[in-house]
Amino acid sequence: MPVLFIGHGLPMNMVLSNGFTRSLADLGASLPRPEAIMVISAHWLTRGSFVTCTDRPRMIYDFYGFPENLYRVKYECRGAPVCAERVTGLGDGAIRCDRAWGLDHASYAVLRHMVPSADIPVFEMSLDYSFADWHPKAVRYHYELGTRLRALRSMGVLVIGSGNMVHNLGLADPDTDAPPVEWAVVADEELRAHLVAGEHRALIEYPSAGEGGSLAAPTLDHYLPMIYATALQKEGEGIRFTHEGFQNGSVSMRGFRIG
Repeated sequence: MPVLFIGHGLPMNMVLSNGFTRSLADLGASLPRPEAIMVISAHWLTRGSFVTCTDRPRMIYDFYGFPENLYRVKYECRGAPVCAERVTGLGDGAIRCDRAWGLDHASYAVLRHMVPSADIPVFEMSLDYSFADWHPKAVRYHYELGTRLRALRSMGVLVIGSGNMVHNLGLADPDTDAPPVEWAVVADEELRAHLVAGEHRALIEYPSAGEGGSLAAPTLDHYLPMIYATALQKEGEGIRFTHEGFQNGSVSMRGFRIG
């Protein structure tokens, strides 16, 4: 199966029709049908790494202050507990089952455009964000954990990292359609170049490499799903960008497909 990274942006995208959401529909139509979908979510931060092992994942409305209709959105897919259990085996004890979480908007805001029929089982994987007083472990730790999951591709599981590779809400413009600020454009282009060249070490080091990295990823929650996606890339395997652009001036909506 291919591997995807989706820059999901604001929750409003789940009910909008724009270039980004249309690119998701086109992407969904182009993919082989998977046995299940695993979304590595920027919005599920835990002590340790977990996967959802439930038959019917519940909706989690993990956003505040948005129009009421967003809290009525449903994505009624089945879970994939058997596939999720396999992930725990691949993680060598680093990944455990969770039966309390469900689907947050990193999943359903994307999938309701990509797979509107909701007829493919879905489960989530969390980000271990508990190291050193509630800060994530080193980016390399997440990359190396991701490499252990490569076997999922041959098991028919579509892995989607859902975050944003440039994501600075502290400097965001309230206007969704605001033009991108210069530093965000530069960071997005630098990351794009590293992706095209397959420079995984540069991607791992980017958030701590200077001012550009600290502006692009002041926190790692939205950056790490991209790291997991690249960790599943095979030697010599190319990358195709599925969407590019910005929202709110400081959020890159770039997405890509591997395979």
